[in-house]
Amino acid sequence: MDYLWIRGGRPLAGEIVCQGAKNSVLPLLAGAIVFRQGCRIHNCPQLTDVEAALAILTRLGCRVRRTGGTVEVDPTGLTGNRIPRALMGAMRSSVLFLGPLLARTGSCCLCQPGGCPLGSRPIDLHLLGLQALGAEVERAEGWLYCRGKLRGAAITLPFPSVGATENLILAALGAEGTTTIYNAAREPEVADLIAMLSAGGANIAGGGSAMLQITGGLPQWAEYRVMPDRMAAATYLCAAAGTGGELRLLEAEPRHLQPVLQALTAAGCTISPGAGELHLKAPARLKAVSPVRTAPYPGFPTDAQAPLMAALARSRGVTVFEENVFASRYGHVPALQAMGANIRTAGAVAALTGVPELHGAQVEATDLRGGAAMVIAALQARGISRIGGLAHLNRGYADFPRQLELLGGDVKLERRGLPDELGRTEPA
Repeated sequence: MDYLWIRGGRPLAGEIVCQGAKNSVLPLLAGAIVFRQGCRIHNCPQLTDVEAALAILTRLGCRVRRTGGTVEVDPTGLTGNRIPRALMGAMRSSVLFLGPLLARTGSCCLCQPGGCPLGSRPIDLHLLGLQALGAEVERAEGWLYCRGKLRGAAITLPFPSVGATENLILAALGAEGTTTIYNAAREPEVADLIAMLSAGGANIAGGGSAMLQITGGLPQWAEYRVMPDRMAAATYLCAAAGTGGELRLLEAEPRHLQPVLQALTAAGCTISPGAGELHLKAPARLKAVSPVRTAPYPGFPTDAQAPLMAALARSRGVTVFEENVFASRYGHVPALQAMGANIRTAGAVAALTGVPELHGAQVEATDLRGGAAMVIAALQARGISRIGGLAHLNRGYADFPRQLELLGGDVKLERRGLPDELGRTEPA
């Protein structure tokens, strides 16, 4: 297992480039299946989730070539419709292959997807929508089988689920007639998927709104650039803010970050948005902000809740958080408490009372954004922290230790060897 060693107390300062969006590139790669002639996607970040998606595409028979940040996918040789359990377990977003496989082949077989343990995140909304399009769904021995000829339908989502919206868009392209999705998710990542599909000739109306209309018909070929990662941007902004630093973030999109920017401004930061970039200057110590309530876009994003909580750990006053998206999104709180943070939780609510100082501790990341929160707290803490569970961080942050080093953070990556057949430890 690898670890991060962080000596805190240094304000982060400098300039970095924001990576391509994890939550956008994964549905784009799944959506590559529906292109008749393939696609070329630029600005693909180096993440383990991305590598898992490419492995799934290859296993299904697609030809995949990666050159730096550019990925080319040719699905014309697609022969499979079953995703192996090991690849499904590597990332939760693997469920997004369900819709495009149905659209392209008329059937799909997969098991329960993996990802972060954030409480109950059933795929029932995905399945109910696909059944409305005419798919037959069968569960057997831990596997899910979907098949059938799809036809356009009117679908109302009980909750604006991002994944369900994306899956239904992709499936609807293989359906006869027109599909209308009501209460669709409005996240920028959904709009990014629609934009790439439209670049290939797909007929989709209503992008960015809660009502989408998709006319059946597979796109041909497209070349597209992934949008900036608003959650990675939020993480680096919170890290700079919590340490009292100054950050210039290039290739970021301020429009996608308004709730986070408003919270950091209320905490005492000066933020100057520009054309595709952000400049943040933080005081030595932040102040508490009004209650932070997570909600679907354009509300405060659940993925930014943990990083903001960590940034405010040394703030003056009390900030209340209310988590309205995922039931188990306070998994990072015990680690922050181990570093000296004063946080009390009760159900969906967490009350944070700022303390003058944090101290180093040994902690273990149990999910992606919670792990980022631990890093942000460690960067502020007196002394040294050791953070494990880096596999979670590698799912969503490209070259995270190096980026923090570029900003002046005292961060070291410890690579631990794996035991050989005699039980000795060999270098990784």
